[in-house]
Amino acid sequence: MFLFDGPDEADVTLLLAHGAGAPMDSPSMTAAAKALAGTGFRVARFEFDYMAARRSGTSRPPPPRADKLNPQYLAAIDALGAAGKLVIGGKSMGGRVASMVADGLFESGRISGLLCLGYPFHPPGKPEQLRTGHLVDLKTPALIVQGTRDEFGTREEVSTYELSPAINILWLEDGDHDLKPRKRVSGFSAAEHLGTMAEAASAWAGRLDATSRARQAGVEP
Repeated sequence: MFLFDGPDEADVTLLLAHGAGAPMDSPSMTAAAKALAGTGFRVARFEFDYMAARRSGTSRPPPPRADKLNPQYLAAIDALGAAGKLVIGGKSMGGRVASMVADGLFESGRISGLLCLGYPFHPPGKPEQLRTGHLVDLKTPALIVQGTRDEFGTREEVSTYELSPAINILWLEDGDHDLKPRKRVSGFSAAEHLGTMAEAASAWAGRLDATSRARQAGVEP
């Protein structure tokens, strides 16, 4: 099952998976999807099996190890059957899973890019347990949107990581893991940060074809 936002005739379809602890229709996911749809994306949200099972109310299975979800992400792409340009990604763990399957899909021409909202660079309080190994040589054009005080990877921490030049990072001042700022501290509202995220994602997606051609020709865009 998918949740859709945005125009059916959009140039770019964006497939988003949820984070480890909240479903595809959580307030955070819903707000992000609607902001992205407002800039012209067709946004499709889906759930991994363990999260869908929680809706029955009979059990609360824990999230499996992220790489165990790779086949389910690939199955969602097949089920969606998007026409035109497809960008994959998600919130937190959902974006991490998308990042692990991205290169094979990009190299075969099935996707155009990767969008991660609050990438979980490490578990909270465990900065030594990095989840960046596959991001060093990532070939897929990627945009990571991250709050500067995200406990899964602050601006200061991420600035020390070795990451692929294919990755662009948009930093949102004082944003947390849901990209929400403390208005009294930052002067920004959550809605303003989501608007900035969506506009940046739209501009980035508009450059994807040129970026792909440049990288295939061995030229830095």
